[in-house]
Amino acid sequence: MKIRSTVAAACLAAAGIYAGPAFAIDYPARKPGLWEMQTSDGAGSKAKPEAIQQCIDAATDKMLREMGQGMGKDMCAKQDMRMEGGKMVIDSVCKIGQTTATSQAVMTGDFSTGYRLESKSTYSPPLMGRAGATTVVEARWVGPCKADQKPGDMVMNGMKMNVHDMIGGRGKK
Repeated sequence: MKIRSTVAAACLAAAGIYAGPAFAIDYPARKPGLWEMQTSDGAGSKAKPEAIQQCIDAATDKMLREMGQGMGKDMCAKQDMRMEGGKMVIDSVCKIGQTTATSQAVMTGDFSTGYRLESKSTYSPPLMGRAGATTVVEARWVGPCKADQKPGDMVMNGMKMNVHDMIGGRGKK
């Protein structure tokens, strides 16, 4: 069960920055290669940030954007995205089970060398005992993928997996 939840978390993490339906403003494509993403609970959190490394190419990045957009269509009644002075701002209202999550996410960066996403959410009724949450994702391009990696490979919590294999896609060799 732990492995299954880790795999699900990895898929969500991989597609999570793209959740939402298709917009007039398209998400920028990330530079192909190895990306490292640190996820934390926001400023002042005592929890250790989680790190994910992900090897992507243009096709994998596109697949993850489309997967996230599909998740948003299924879960969200509202997804508004706009540009404000070089920042991408996304306001959403989504259902998670019986809970309504109202969120605002702000993305900055160039998607070639790095980006930052900060999302603040409130939950009604509370989700797993929490009335709200802040999530921060700091991502940076590390360089080319390692010699033993193929597009779609992710390393999370010391476990290596491939998003194409997890979702039954075309695993690249």
